[in-house]
Amino acid sequence: MTFHLRQLLVHHDPTVASRARLRFARELAEQHGARLDVLYAVQPSFVQAPYAAMLAPSVLGTLAQADQERMHQARGAYDEVARACATRVQWAATHDAPLAFAVAEQARFADLLVLGQWDPSDALARAVPQDLVEAVLIDSGRPAIVLPSAGKFAGSPATVCIAWKPGAECARALAAAVPLLQGARQVHVLSWGEPADVAVEGHRLDLRSYLAMHDIEASFHHEGPAPARGGDIGEALLSRVCDLQADLLVMGCYGHGRAREWVLGGATRTVLRSMTVPVLMSH
Repeated sequence: MTFHLRQLLVHHDPTVASRARLRFARELAEQHGARLDVLYAVQPSFVQAPYAAMLAPSVLGTLAQADQERMHQARGAYDEVARACATRVQWAATHDAPLAFAVAEQARFADLLVLGQWDPSDALARAVPQDLVEAVLIDSGRPAIVLPSAGKFAGSPATVCIAWKPGAECARALAAAVPLLQGARQVHVLSWGEPADVAVEGHRLDLRSYLAMHDIEASFHHEGPAPARGGDIGEALLSRVCDLQADLLVMGCYGHGRAREWVLGGATRTVLRSMTVPVLMSH
């Protein structure tokens, strides 16, 4: 069985990083012959303003005009990508609230999402909720490639690291990554702790045979014991990704909603905060 990417959805916003995100998504769509949907999704400026309900109509008008100008510039970046892209590209925009829910509603119908790391140093990033990535991942149920806020990245990774942990989240991320793994020159599987052996009579299914079935050759690296209770392997994982000169990391996204906020697992939180290469995640 061969996995195919047929529809990609990239989140677009006014930030500089978003233009790099569009270029990456375009290259990825062309590589796999997929349609690319560009979703411009930002919070209106008056939502970000303190005491928004008390703002004078003239101030609200000025803020609305600035929003329109930023969307016009973002549409210009989209037009450049659409003209150059060898596959079909479509535009959509939403300012609905809550924004993460509006993005997740669209994301459910894409094979793969392209999202961006939140950048506190970019003033325009305030147009996007800080927890947009994790909220969309958890709410949509779809896998996503999350790009770091700085750097240029190829849509066809040559070296891929898989952070393997037996569980539904990691299994979903692995399945979504198959088309990218098949095109990679090197694949490294990183694991911590001891595998849980389940007694099976007859042919046993495992990660090695799964990858081989999809014509993916991989090197397996056991990195040591699992961290102590409360420990976090996120930093160790990012260090190994750097050592192996990987340009994509595949891992599960661990977290849950509590009181309308997303509570992430330690490794997920660390990687989203400190990533230096694109990360394909699934919840």
